[in-house]
Amino acid sequence: MISSHVKDTYEKLQGNPTVKRALDFIEADHDRTVKEQIEITEIPAPPFKEETRAKSYLQRLQELGLEDVRMDNEGNVFGLRRGSGKGPKVFVSAHLDTVFPEGTDTTVKEKDGILYAPGISDDTRGLAELLSIVRTFQELDLPNTGDIIFGGTVGEEGAGDLRGVKAFFNEHDDIDGFLSIDGPSDAGVVYLGTGSYRYKVTYKGPGGHSFAAFGLPSATHALGRAVAGISDLETIDDPKTTFTVGEISGGTSVNAIAAEASMSVDLRSNDQEELDKLEQQVLAIVEKAAKDENDRWGSDKIEVVIDRFGNRPPALQGDDDVIVQAAWAAIEAVGREPRLSGPVSTDANIPMSQGIPSLAIGIGGEAGEWHTLNEWYNPNDAYVGVQKNLLTLLGLVGVEGVTEPLL
Repeated sequence: MISSHVKDTYEKLQGNPTVKRALDFIEADHDRTVKEQIEITEIPAPPFKEETRAKSYLQRLQELGLEDVRMDNEGNVFGLRRGSGKGPKVFVSAHLDTVFPEGTDTTVKEKDGILYAPGISDDTRGLAELLSIVRTFQELDLPNTGDIIFGGTVGEEGAGDLRGVKAFFNEHDDIDGFLSIDGPSDAGVVYLGTGSYRYKVTYKGPGGHSFAAFGLPSATHALGRAVAGISDLETIDDPKTTFTVGEISGGTSVNAIAAEASMSVDLRSNDQEELDKLEQQVLAIVEKAAKDENDRWGSDKIEVVIDRFGNRPPALQGDDDVIVQAAWAAIEAVGREPRLSGPVSTDANIPMSQGIPSLAIGIGGEAGEWHTLNEWYNPNDAYVGVQKNLLTLLGLVGVEGVTEPLL
């Protein structure tokens, strides 16, 4: 799994006195990291409304002394720790947004050492760990060879469609590697990306009284035809390809022919070709449902409006790519047993799909019931995850006088 070059790099890092002090500093910084995690959790960051949390995070990055700390037009916040100029440039981030709507109570409660709050782990813990890593660099003046951009991204969850990381990489063409601190396990390495298309499909018609206007086509009937057709699709298991109709709405009354009905559709695959093939099948069904409803009543009044609001590309990397090896070696260095996770959808999808070495590497501690109001986090020994993330980063960017950059 690990080449002799990568193994040698991590032996040198583990044996270096400054790196050892950095790992000790992270352990000593544990309580402060958890405190910041709680503080950030209690700043709500609903989808598309991350600005308040983003401004707070920007201030924290400024106080840590990063260069050129700013918020971009999409709402991402980030700053630079400059290296010696002889290495790669790596972007390290966690996402600012949560899945919870505006008005959700995010007050953190503690019971028997466990922290409870919506968003306490996903991805607020990642944001706190990132700050601890920056603080370690600044306090010990770690001599990184490559440049590092540290930041928080918006729009990772749900309908956000990775808009933050998309915007970042549209504006930066000089990034050589990417790490997203996001995921429930400090031993997991996500190196593959699941792609998805998301649609809102809306049928529109004349509407009318269910009895007096009987004979007019119905938007809900057209929608029903589409749902039935989609539900009968068959997809392959490998590469895994899936579909679902997630939400349905429409109609005005039990005794009215519906003038409008809509559904949200989620299509996913680990392969771009299969995702595109599934998309074509679903769109054909959606169009045919409108035609069939019109034909049933000898009408042309039903129309369909199709809006694709989600596009996350699938992405592949080799399990022996150097960025994967670096994460694997870092996990072993802190005494954990590494494992490669299956493909999922994370911020890493975007740079990975552009050929930029990228990973999502998990948070420390233990977490559960993500995306629910009962989300919890156990901070016991959570600093180990921060140590692992620092070591992964140091291997990639290099440490002056100790190791050459792996990227």
